Amino acid sequence: MISIQNLSVEFSAKNLFDNINYVINKRDKIALVGKNGAGKSTMLKIIAGLQKPTSGAVAIPQDTTIGYLPQQMEINDTLTVAQEVRKAFAHIEAMHASLDSMSEELAQRTDYESGSYQQLIERMTALTDRIAMEESENREAEMERTLTGLGFRREDFNRPTAEFSGGWRMRIELAKLLLTRPDVLLLDEPTNHLDIESIQWLEQFLITKANAVVLVSHDRAFIDNVTNRTIEISLGKIYDYAVNYSKFVELRKERIEQQTRAYQNQQKQIADTEEFIERFRYKATKSVQVQSRIKQLAKIERIEVDEVDTSRLNLKFPPAPRSGDYPVIADGVGKNYGEHNVFSDATFTIKRGEKVAFVGKNGEGKSTLVKCIMGEIPFDGSLKIGHNVKIGYFAQNQAQLLDGEITVFDTIDKVAVGDIRTKIRDILGAFMFGGEASDKKVKVLSGGEKTRLAMIRLLLEPVNLLILDEPTNHLDMKTKDILKQAIKDFNGTVIVVSHDREFLDGLVEKVYEFGGGKVRECLGGIYEFLEKKRLASLKELEKSTAPSKNAAEPKQSAIQPSPAPQNTDKPKRSYADQKEHEKIIKRAKKKVSDAENNISAIEQRIAELEATLSEGAIGDELYKQHADLTKELENAMSIWELASIELDSLTSAD
Repeated sequence: MISIQNLSVEFSAKNLFDNINYVINKRDKIALVGKNGAGKSTMLKIIAGLQKPTSGAVAIPQDTTIGYLPQQMEINDTLTVAQEVRKAFAHIEAMHASLDSMSEELAQRTDYESGSYQQLIERMTALTDRIAMEESENREAEMERTLTGLGFRREDFNRPTAEFSGGWRMRIELAKLLLTRPDVLLLDEPTNHLDIESIQWLEQFLITKANAVVLVSHDRAFIDNVTNRTIEISLGKIYDYAVNYSKFVELRKERIEQQTRAYQNQQKQIADTEEFIERFRYKATKSVQVQSRIKQLAKIERIEVDEVDTSRLNLKFPPAPRSGDYPVIADGVGKNYGEHNVFSDATFTIKRGEKVAFVGKNGEGKSTLVKCIMGEIPFDGSLKIGHNVKIGYFAQNQAQLLDGEITVFDTIDKVAVGDIRTKIRDILGAFMFGGEASDKKVKVLSGGEKTRLAMIRLLLEPVNLLILDEPTNHLDMKTKDILKQAIKDFNGTVIVVSHDREFLDGLVEKVYEFGGGKVRECLGGIYEFLEKKRLASLKELEKSTAPSKNAAEPKQSAIQPSPAPQNTDKPKRSYADQKEHEKIIKRAKKKVSDAENNISAIEQRIAELEATLSEGAIGDELYKQHADLTKELENAMSIWELASIELDSLTSAD
């Protein structure tokens, strides 16, 4: 569909891209990955036509539409949410105008047998079909589904966009973009301003309704679920893998190992050649050989290793001072702003050493409760902070509190204590402040760099209760892994407000859900919570759609209007909706079938391994393989259960 041809981009005499070639196909879901500064956002801008390459071209077929969501944008604040989002349907009027223009051209032409005449007819037919498809759908219903999926309530639709924060206005732009249904979607960090439920909705939209997608995201679970191809940008080159991100990580590790071995062999060859040249440079009898070696050395194409691997850095926080057994005890805590009830009657206890997550839609009170714990705002009820609790708090505006006149290194050196001071350079390198970057003044850093620096400074302070409000928004995957491991090893108490499922997975043992003015406790990790919530939603759906078993008529109250007569006929789907529904069911059936095949394959491997063990074979590696396969089987069974639940819910709707 789109062909990137010999693309090169130079910045300050440095190659950002060096003669890159690849193709974006019709149904590709591509994860564009690479370390910060590799050029991911630049690549999206070039494909979108907003930036010109130094050389090369992006070939885009005629009539191919592209939708681009940048990380930052200027937003018009003069309309309501609904009025702004309805702009997404302006393309239908444009298609009608294009069809009228083609009709006029067709009426004037007489070269009925020519190839261009036939092409014109084909383009008109395709455009007519596309208009019919677009207009067969209820635009208002589609707009409502999209906005509610992205977290808006119906009462928000008529509110001016100026009343919403920047994050919510980005959601409005995302809704407009999705409703235009472009042939290629370019999304740059679309999940930064979304909560877990909205991210899950967006996943399903991109999987089932979007065409080609090129995605930049640091949310590993999100890109794993959405994408089927991974393109890595590294040292000006690209590496193209027809797999999702998790599989790519495994293949990339093998590539780096091969690259490192080749680099080491080449370095030895270069050293040996240079030694020979230096040794015999001034011997007349060896002059021919020396000149030959000099030419040979000049012709060598130097191998580069993609990047220094910092994943083994073991970042340990100072030991947490011992606190009381219960750092946080909430009893009937509530918060109102005027007549607006954020939440009420929040009652829970967080024990020393627990790691818990606050999750829920934006605006439901997660950060508000954190501010209550910090004592920053008044509240109703009782909230006790335990004995000797020392709080380390990372807020969204934490970066603004840094001293801009000192260097990155000095910022960390001022708070580091003990042995950690000898590892400051390593720590800064792990958080992408390696080399000269550590000597930069804080005031010249970008917003994302300041956020990372604030995170490092906070995590080096001797505290026993860490409260982290969206800590991963500006961190790449490698840095998130380092941070996650450091929090897991931390022996204090942790509260994490986050929408990053992969980051929370294996990190927290309890989840508090904020929604509907309530705070609900769920024991278990993030995926256990999501599964319970999904099953609860399905049960609620069954309750709302199933006829009552009690045939008795309900009593009428003086203040209750009589119920309107119920239409027992199922609403008929439009042709387009029916086709889409059939596609979704087909995909769901394939998920179940693939999961069953995977379970069978794993069970076969376990049986073969157990047969080997029963024959007397021993060894730690065999037992480790058996444990890994057992865990893999458990995961496969969970995937099969979720796929079966999804299929049952879809088929029962029929």
